[in-house]
Amino acid sequence: MKIAICPGTFDPVTYGHLDIIKRSSSLFDHAYICVLQNPSKIPFFTVEERLEMLSLETKQIANVSVETFSGLAVEYAKQKGAIAIVRGLRAITDFDFEFKLASMNHSLASSIETIFMMTSSEYSFISSSAVKEVASLGGDISKWVSPAVAELLYAKFKGGER
Repeated sequence: MKIAICPGTFDPVTYGHLDIIKRSSSLFDHAYICVLQNPSKIPFFTVEERLEMLSLETKQIANVSVETFSGLAVEYAKQKGAIAIVRGLRAITDFDFEFKLASMNHSLASSIETIFMMTSSEYSFISSSAVKEVASLGGDISKWVSPAVAELLYAKFKGGER
């Protein structure tokens, strides 16, 4: 069985993330979507909220599981028996960071490949940070996230959280 992991913060999950997840699920027998707990980032949504959003958004994809992990992505990949870590790229600026990360991961676990997937062009400019900024100002984010995710974002901003 060919297994991949798709790690990320997903704060919140966007159509760009879902594009990569759906395409990954067609290439592998199983894909684990892993909400990484990154100590260098302060997320807007809790881990539980992000897991819930991703589970809701991917429930129709039979060969996808959503989990969380704290630690190195390559260690999570080893635990799952994964042969690949899938990473989405939006632009050349993403590549520099992702190339360094892939090189470090290869050094830590040479049996696990990093697969880069270009996000579909209609999502290439979307970032979770930009979506949060537009939502915080009351802008329309319906082209970038699902209605359920948009509702959660607007409610969180309206409630004065964060």
